[in-house]
Formats: sequence, structure tokens, C-alpha cells
Amino acid sequence: MKLELVKKKKGKITFEVKGESPGYVNTLRRVFMSEVPVMAISTVEFKKNSSAMYDEMIAHRLGLVVLKTDVDGYNLPVSGAEESSATHVTFTLKATGPKTIYASDLKSNDSKVVPIYPETIILKLFDKQEIELSASACLGFGRDHIKWSSCLASYYYKPKITVNNKSPALAEFIDKYPSQVKTKGQIDAEKIDSPELIDACKDINNDIVKIDYENPHTEFVFTIESWGQLSPEKIVEEGVTIYNAQLDEFKKLLKDI
Repeated sequence: MKLELVKKKKGKITFEVKGESPGYVNTLRRVFMSEVPVMAISTVEFKKNSSAMYDEMIAHRLGLVVLKTDVDGYNLPVSGAEESSATHVTFTLKATGPKTIYASDLKSNDSKVVPIYPETIILKLFDKQEIELSASACLGFGRDHIKWSSCLASYYYKPKITVNNKSPALAEFIDKYPSQVKTKGQIDAEKIDSPELIDACKDINNDIVKIDYENPHTEFVFTIESWGQLSPEKIVEEGVTIYNAQLDEFKKLLKDI
């Protein structure tokens, strides 16, 4: 397998994958989204709540607050085991209205695990309404709940795009192509760089823009967009490590048959 960086910006990375099958690449996609552990609030204990919102609704909102994750600093909790500083982070909240409660109002006992988007609104308190609670966050997997999903991962088959701006049909069909791919009345092949634009340009006129694919498919364009808990690079690193461990375990199980 060969990887080649296409573009990179904060929270998002796009790269090409060459020399693999669709099945392998799709498995990587699922691992990145569902198997890379990240932090999320899992339990909430309410001491006071005279707001207009039920405890369950507030707890649900707290669970979806995106938390910066120190994946190397914490262990995955074991079912049935007591909470400890090795597995859980504690958040506290105490406020009296009138006030809007933001994610930034959550006080963490670990400065490395805090809300990524501090302006996320949790609830609003009216005059003299009170909220007081304690919440615990731990590592978990996206396969168990979306709040533990680390990213949105997607891929598409890398196309071979041929553009002929000298086609006699260009003047007739130019208006049918998306504005995003046009420059000074011509089609720019490099700007046809997303599944949406590829589909929009395909089969309008094959003499102007022709889009083909390798058969069998062995080249892909892969994108990882982090929700914020981990960087895309860290997600790739953790995901590949996890996938390799799963493959080793599978090989071992085959030998034991």
C-alpha cells in the first residue's frame, strides 16, 4: 500500500491510497470511525436541577460535548470495575440563573481533557433556577455510541480525468458544468476534486470532460475529518495500530483451529 498526501488543514486531511482493494480501504474507514477510542461523558449525577429541562436531556447533551482526548494518558475502563483517575475524568457544574450554560462552564479535573468547542450551549437557566452536577468521562468506541466516534472518514475511487478545452462543443456545453471547475471560460481538471464535482461533470460531454476509473479499483482518495478529540494524523496512527493488532489476533485464531 502506498500513501500520498493530497491536502491538509486543521482538523482534516486528504490522501491517496494506492495498491489496495476496496474491501481493505473500507475496513480502514470503519476502524477510524468506530475503533479509535476517544473521551466522552458517560455518567452524570445531578444534585440540583430546577431548570426547564429533564435530567435525561441534559445528560444526553453533556454526552455529546466534544472533549479533547489524551488517548495515551488514560486506560479503557473495564466493565464492572470502579472508576479511577486512570480511566475517568471528572467534570463539575454549578450555576444559578438567569444564565446561559456553555460547555466552557464545565470544570475538568484534568486540563488536558476539556471541551473543544467551549461555546456549545448546554441549557438556559431563568431567574433563580439552579443546576449542580458531577459528570464522569472515559474512553470509548464509536461502535458503542456516536459520542465516542473520533471522525468522519470517507473515500472515493480515484478517477482519471481528461479535459479537452479545444473541443468544438465547449461553447455549447460550458454552462452545464459547475462554476467551481471553470476558470476564464475553460474547464480546470484540478478543480474536479470531490465526489460531488466528479458526478456533476460526468457524462455531460465526453469530448470535453471524460472520467474513467481503473478496473479493478486499486486507487482511492481518502479523507478524514476529525470532530476535534484527536488530530487526523493521530487517528490514522491509532487506527492502523488497532487494525494491525486485530489482524494479528485473527491469524492466531486461524492457527488454533
